[in-house]
Amino acid sequence: MVGTRATGLARALAVVAFLLAPGLVRAQSVADFYRGKNVNVWIGYGSGGGYDLSARVLARHMGRHIPGEPTLTPRNMPGAGSLTLANWIYSVAPKDGLDFGIFGRTVPIDPLLGTKGVAFDALKFTWLGSTSNEVSTCVGWRDAPVKKAEDLFTKELTVGASGAASPSAVFPYLFNSILGTKIKVINGYPSSAAILTALEAGELNGFCAWGWVPMKAMRPDWIRDGKFNVLFQIGLAKHRDHPETPLVLDLAKTPEDRALLEALVAPQVFARPFAAPPGVPEDRAAALRKAFGETVRDPAFIEEAERLALEPDLVDAAMLLGVLKKIHAAPKPLLDRAKAALAAGQ
Repeated sequence: MVGTRATGLARALAVVAFLLAPGLVRAQSVADFYRGKNVNVWIGYGSGGGYDLSARVLARHMGRHIPGEPTLTPRNMPGAGSLTLANWIYSVAPKDGLDFGIFGRTVPIDPLLGTKGVAFDALKFTWLGSTSNEVSTCVGWRDAPVKKAEDLFTKELTVGASGAASPSAVFPYLFNSILGTKIKVINGYPSSAAILTALEAGELNGFCAWGWVPMKAMRPDWIRDGKFNVLFQIGLAKHRDHPETPLVLDLAKTPEDRALLEALVAPQVFARPFAAPPGVPEDRAAALRKAFGETVRDPAFIEEAERLALEPDLVDAAMLLGVLKKIHAAPKPLLDRAKAALAAGQ
């Protein structure tokens, strides 16, 4: 009897061992992993701004494009112009595909600019893409002494920013150093919405790196009532709504200055960049990238985004990473000058 039991146990163990042998274990599918789960969509700014709005619209639609249809929950983690979130996603966030987020468009080039507090390699994020390709603007309140771009060389414009690493600080610092503009940056605002409140209250008289798209979404009445002057545009090409307004590139005094500015404003191409941590399992990373692209092309997403004046325009992960690699491959003297320009402007 004992021998029979032993033989039976041995056979059972052999069957289990066979079933668990490499190559025979049924891998968990992406759909199985995500089914019933929650995915956190982190936002590197406070609520109410353009990045916040873009992330929340994406979160309302992307879940149905991910296998298993998980729930997507927006969560704000403001700090240091979204650098806090970028560092957290890179080094702290779980790498299982249940967390991704959005941070400032200039944050991916912060390592090249020598920004303090950077703790990531931008080329190693699991990039999902951008929901839009935008042009930002530098504006002055209608009562400000600065009425046009040329005034910035002789008169001061006081603007708000959410941290030294945010586009609303990085761009003015760079323009001051490269072009000689007189833009005074006041840091510490949690979001663009807070900056706009301060602007209307007279605490500031400008905003330099306000996207034309969120401008139309957040303050269409300001545009209608002419409450501010658009001084110049920050991008590689002008927005169709105001072709008469110069690009910041047009303010460059030398070909070298223009080449430097072209490299520095290139991140406008991925105006709303979303990334997951490095090391996400490739099948889940591929599923997230595919779902991201499908979402931005989804008629329901497009309808809501356009209703909110967000101008959806997919920049996929490959395109985004391509722009980043091109910036990183810029000649060292150019990058060294960019780093020096930012340090001098701060």
